[in-house]
Amino acid sequence: MASIERTAYPRFKRSPSARELDALYTPTEDELQFARLVARKAQARFGLLLLLKAFQRLGYFPAVDDIPAAILLHVRANAGIGAEISPVYAEPRTLYRHHLAIRERLGVSAWGDEGLRVASEAMATAAEVMDNPADLINVAIEELVHQRIELPAFSTLDRLSRRIRTLVNGRFFEAVLARLTEAERGQLDALLEVSDSPQKKSLFFALKQLPKRSSLEHLQDLLDHIVKLSDTVGADHHLTGIPNTKIKHFAAEAKALDAAELKKFTPPKRCVLMLSLIHRARVQARDDLADMFIKRMNHIHRRGKDELERLRIRYRHKTEHLVATLADVIQVLDAQPVDAEAGRSIRSLLFSRGGTQALQEDCTAINAFSGDNYFPLIWRFYRSHRPTLFRMVHLLTMTSTSEDQSLMQALDTLLAHENRKGAWIDEAVDLSFTNERWKRTLLVKTDGGERISRPHFEVCVFSALAAEIKSGDVSIQGSEAYADYREQLLSWDECEPLVADYCAQLGFAADATGFAASLREGLTEIAAAVEAGFPENKSLGIDETGLPVLKRGTPREPKASARALETALLERMPERNVIDVLCNVAHWTSWNRHFGPLSGSDPKIENPGERYILTTFTYGCNLGPMQASRHLRDAVTPHMLSFINRRHVNANKLNAALRDIINRYDGFQLPKIWGEGKSAAADGTKFDMFDQNLLAEYHIRYGGYGGIAYHHVADNYVALFSHFIPCGVWEAVYIIEGLLQNKSDIQPDTVHADTQGQSAPVFALAYLLGIKLMPRIRNWHDLVFFRPSKESTYEHIDTLFKDAIDWDLIETHWKDLVRVVLSIKGGKISSSTLLRKLGNYSRKNRLYQAFRELGRVVRTAFLLQYISDLELREQITATTNKVEAYNGFSKWLFFGGEGVIADNDPEEQEKIIKYNDLVANAIIFHNVVDQTRILRDLKAEGFPVAREDVATLSPYVTSHIKRFGDYIIDADAVPGPIDPSLPI
Repeated sequence: MASIERTAYPRFKRSPSARELDALYTPTEDELQFARLVARKAQARFGLLLLLKAFQRLGYFPAVDDIPAAILLHVRANAGIGAEISPVYAEPRTLYRHHLAIRERLGVSAWGDEGLRVASEAMATAAEVMDNPADLINVAIEELVHQRIELPAFSTLDRLSRRIRTLVNGRFFEAVLARLTEAERGQLDALLEVSDSPQKKSLFFALKQLPKRSSLEHLQDLLDHIVKLSDTVGADHHLTGIPNTKIKHFAAEAKALDAAELKKFTPPKRCVLMLSLIHRARVQARDDLADMFIKRMNHIHRRGKDELERLRIRYRHKTEHLVATLADVIQVLDAQPVDAEAGRSIRSLLFSRGGTQALQEDCTAINAFSGDNYFPLIWRFYRSHRPTLFRMVHLLTMTSTSEDQSLMQALDTLLAHENRKGAWIDEAVDLSFTNERWKRTLLVKTDGGERISRPHFEVCVFSALAAEIKSGDVSIQGSEAYADYREQLLSWDECEPLVADYCAQLGFAADATGFAASLREGLTEIAAAVEAGFPENKSLGIDETGLPVLKRGTPREPKASARALETALLERMPERNVIDVLCNVAHWTSWNRHFGPLSGSDPKIENPGERYILTTFTYGCNLGPMQASRHLRDAVTPHMLSFINRRHVNANKLNAALRDIINRYDGFQLPKIWGEGKSAAADGTKFDMFDQNLLAEYHIRYGGYGGIAYHHVADNYVALFSHFIPCGVWEAVYIIEGLLQNKSDIQPDTVHADTQGQSAPVFALAYLLGIKLMPRIRNWHDLVFFRPSKESTYEHIDTLFKDAIDWDLIETHWKDLVRVVLSIKGGKISSSTLLRKLGNYSRKNRLYQAFRELGRVVRTAFLLQYISDLELREQITATTNKVEAYNGFSKWLFFGGEGVIADNDPEEQEKIIKYNDLVANAIIFHNVVDQTRILRDLKAEGFPVAREDVATLSPYVTSHIKRFGDYIIDADAVPGPIDPSLPI
């Protein structure tokens, strides 16, 4: 049976607040009149009102005995019914008649055959792409409410969801089984048998192999793994007809199981789970291979640059020697006016400095490395990788995503010369895929004319291949991260019916000409306003070189009254340990209801709610199962903690738990004093980790190996969403995705970021999605301002502008821009996937160029506002300071394991960051509960509590939190009710 807590099935709150009682359960005058018309006696009228208000809230009729006492008292008081009157129905006929009257008043149909049909059809459609019974129940509830049909008992929906899921999945399972031959079924079963190897592992275990850090050896291991996967039973046609979301779910379920557990499944289900895992392993292996290939080529180029710098240092004394020689030659020429005498003296001088031949050799060597061209030096570092890279190209199927086929043709030429030993390639090759510096390196003048150096050509092609895979100009068949993104976009025929409504929502013109004209008019108006206000703008000046200078505002020190309030508050904050906080917040928000078996069934472990809290504490504070179990006085075993994390928790469940806390937090008045939740800031912080995984990279700024926890934090201090990304990745890719993935009630429409957010394509995509991107600009002098037209000139701010916007480019590609944004909105492609393609310069990709041009418009408009508005700059700084403070707060709670993430599985790494967010948000929530109560008490005692002083407070308080020692959990302890009101 699915747990009712994990569904949207409406239920009464255990302890509704006074505000909720007033808003949801207060009968209106019209409803009181209705009750008087239907029921003449006070007892029947009382029951009718209770059922009416309960049905409005729940969508079904509860038993009167199940209605909380607080609701009974509230309705009794507001209806003027005496305390001696009981709402219990003496006659079933009266109850039935009241049900009919309430349904008629509300326009709702009773549950019956029509309701069963509606719910069944909704579940059957959803079951094609969903697998969790709770999700199917939620879909049915949404459709029943939409059709205004009374909800049945939860058990009815639960049985229905399981029956339909079994039917739909059974259809998939039988279809796949029918496609498998007896031999293939035997091969699948053989994967579950434990081998005779010393490790005593099954071949099924090898399917879950994780890539290690980027190195030549590990690249070779990854290629071996791909070959083994290719030779493993299973092909794409076996899973034909199963949606990709279902395949991912089946694969995740299989990954969480071991071979012995899979053997217990029926053959049809076992085969589908294993084939799904094999399919996803192949896809992931190709993604990992592309990542490692890009990293290896970057590493080879870094070694080339390092070698160039080493040679420069090595030849520096030769350079000084040649310069000194030249100075002496000039001195001789100056001192001896007769050419013959000067020539003899110079020849003697050069002989004393080593001779002309040695000096010529020094000049040649220095000239070879005088510029920044390190390309000729790369071959020696590439050579060891050569066989492996050729093997990789043979294993992968790659295609160009543009009409430019020059790189693919060069790759064919490269493969044709793979086994040749000659130094030259004499056939004609189109080198338009590369830059001029590479061409100068490749093309060598010989007695027979200009020829292509084969070694340098190989390095050039593989370098270009890595760059174009990263930019999306080359796609990898069977990959996910590096697939052809064009195939993931909606077609224009699918988009066209949606364009008018979407553009109306965001205030865009619904045609290309109007869209470009509106942008042009907006940029012109903003530039004119900044120009007109320049003489009076005290925060913007011009230096002696004609460049604008931004003047900083006066730092604002907190007032004495604010410091006094903070001190009084901290003195009264009760001491709490992390587990108690998690228990209390679980009681108030039920965040742990989302955890449970991946199959969607009810957990079969003892005290699941308590163990979910302990698991969250274990991983959120980075203690690890062994250390946590010791400090929990063996209340739970390390195996159980590890089991729950692996089998009952995934990233989606953690996101759902976080959403529950955020939504309840949004109901408090105190955070609204700090911020309205309309803006958020995005920033990353490095977490140390072991280096034997593909995600870990060396971070130059922080030092050491690790990954980046990239947080989105609302202006009211709560963390909305987080990603865990490699150190070397372009963080701007995730600026927008965090807002789109945030499904909580707090929905910011403005996002602030650090300098990573300055990219033009990011500005463009944010604008098209209706998001205001306002990053903190530190090096704004380096950014180019674009004029509305070449004819636009200004008296005061003209030195800011360089080039003009190409409006024709935006207008020409308007349909492409709209296709992209509607595809993201429709869930066909993620913004991070798209920005990875658009975040790298591509001369081939016209979509990139259109996004860049649109981004130049939006960014220039923002920059003009930024430099002319001191208050805006201060607001951006204040919000970005909050996310930086959150980074420190969350790391303070990540105190176990010396702060090092020990797991090498990228999925587990992501979960650990989300566990940490869950712990941090729980403490933020509890701090706000305590702060709200203390502020009310202080005000009642006459302590001055001013709104502007409260605005200086923060929920990132840690002085009262106990992190260390032995931990005892009492999940049955019931904390007091919470009151979110704060009358200030």
